[in-house]
Amino acid sequence: MQPTDDGQSRSGVIDRVSSKDDLDGVLAIEEASFNNPTTRDWYERELERPDVCFIYVLRIPEHPVAAFCAFWLVAGQAHINNLAVVPELRGRGLGTQLLEAVIAEAAHLGATVMTLEVRQSNTPALQLYQSAGFKQEGVRKNYYTKPVEDALILSFMLHSAS
Repeated sequence: MQPTDDGQSRSGVIDRVSSKDDLDGVLAIEEASFNNPTTRDWYERELERPDVCFIYVLRIPEHPVAAFCAFWLVAGQAHINNLAVVPELRGRGLGTQLLEAVIAEAAHLGATVMTLEVRQSNTPALQLYQSAGFKQEGVRKNYYTKPVEDALILSFMLHSAS
């Protein structure tokens, strides 16, 4: 286990998804986390675009897929589509560990900025992103459905490793 700055413990292995083997775990987290979950079909199509879509899972011994993050990399910009943790594992630093790894990977791949949208009412996600250094850049009105809600547009300037 590696201690975090906030005194919590976290430990996990992060792997890039390259086949459909992990999709059941990803989709279970989607169903438990989002009102309008992304479909298996979307993920399967994205796996066919490995130069653009990057899907990572965080594994711990008791959960082969404890968390996941999917992001696109296009023209030097990384855009997080989804990031979620198994509900009963939230608050243990796993989301932070995964986000830090994804930020580092995007920078390594040459991205100079990372963006995302988040529900304005999703306080835990906002705290995660803000603690990582993301800043609010704008609002997308009525972006989300079930229920209809605005999205906050967040961005983070990366220091490219390339």
